[in-house]
Amino acid sequence: MRWPDVYRETMTSAANAVERVKSGNRIYLGGGAGVPQTLVDALVARSAELRDVELVHILHFGNASYVQPEYAASFRHNAIFIGNNVRSAVQAGRADFTPVFLSEIPRLFQRQILPLDFAFVQVSPPDEHGFCSFGVEVGCTKPAAAAASVVIAEVNRQMPRSLGDSFIHVRDIDVFVEADYAIPEAPQGGASPVHKRIGELVAEMIPDGATLQMGIGSIPDAVLANLHSHKNLGIHTELFSDGVVQLVEEGIITGAEKTLHPGKLVAGFLFGSKRLYDFIEDNPFVEMHPTDYVNDPFVIARNERMVSINSAIEVDLTGQVAADSIGPAFYSGVGGQLDFIRGAARSKEGKPIIALPASTKGGTISRIVSTLKAGAGVTTTRNDVHYVATEFGVAELYGKSVRQRVQALIAIADPAFREELTRYAKEVHYL
Repeated sequence: MRWPDVYRETMTSAANAVERVKSGNRIYLGGGAGVPQTLVDALVARSAELRDVELVHILHFGNASYVQPEYAASFRHNAIFIGNNVRSAVQAGRADFTPVFLSEIPRLFQRQILPLDFAFVQVSPPDEHGFCSFGVEVGCTKPAAAAASVVIAEVNRQMPRSLGDSFIHVRDIDVFVEADYAIPEAPQGGASPVHKRIGELVAEMIPDGATLQMGIGSIPDAVLANLHSHKNLGIHTELFSDGVVQLVEEGIITGAEKTLHPGKLVAGFLFGSKRLYDFIEDNPFVEMHPTDYVNDPFVIARNERMVSINSAIEVDLTGQVAADSIGPAFYSGVGGQLDFIRGAARSKEGKPIIALPASTKGGTISRIVSTLKAGAGVTTTRNDVHYVATEFGVAELYGKSVRQRVQALIAIADPAFREELTRYAKEVHYL
């Protein structure tokens, strides 16, 4: 049967598509800005008929009504990365959290550690050869679709066609549902003076010809805003947003000196404005890949002058980084932080950087701390940390003794807390 016939014959409504789901099934739900919202809504509409359906997904930007208390008997969410829309449910015990490196999430599906009955995905319309693109979220969604017993695809006319290792053929999809709605967008800008100062300091550490990893948010945006005089930068990152597009258009990001995928911008998923989504449409400069490739530390290390920029909730005086929990309360996830920290550390002339404001809550709480909060997880070990940047400077920790680390970190702490930190360090004989 020709692929157009397969496509037409397997097309149905969202309500009919989700009728296949039974109680006790496990479903992967898209990810990032690529969550199939029509399918999610249709599934939630069946809540009264279903029990103990497990919904697995990474951070996503869409409706997550299934974590509300009234659906507790029908759906149990398993967060592989915790977003704002499911955080309260995880912290209240209505949803689960599975700690795992972003680079290893595909392995959970491929090795049947988390066997998937269904993958609900969102794709672009098929091209003339019958290939649909996963568009803005390739990283974990393509591996999930390859491993699932049944793939139900929402074909969104507004999903951009990204290139790279980003395609699935019509014949590898079991059911199609057509949709037409805008991809969720992220607000841009809004960096505070503190974030801008951190951006300036980090930008000074980036050499011409470097390859960058950074996500979205105030600090990455502030770093990008300070790179307009740089030359021939490259991108190899799990996620990027509009700030990268601006630098591409200015000729700052060219990828010309990349040692892996030269002349290509490599990522796993995207989240930004329509400007970003229009930029990636059928753009051969952009290559999307699954995260077991993009986030593999050994792959990352093949980029010379690899600079990774990641944030943290708090950093203790020995250099331990907590980024996924506040005390025992799970906040986000490990994500790709350690993947890129280790990849950049092994890159020739690479620089792994942790960047964060020195304090929070209007300067009343230090984020350089004597010890991590009780129950907090160590996202990045003290052995892995090379650089820590705040608005007060950059501490270089790699190869330094505990005494030297403590001195360097106190020097970049908010001045209001330096005396207290010094006193603690002397009490425990760090100084």
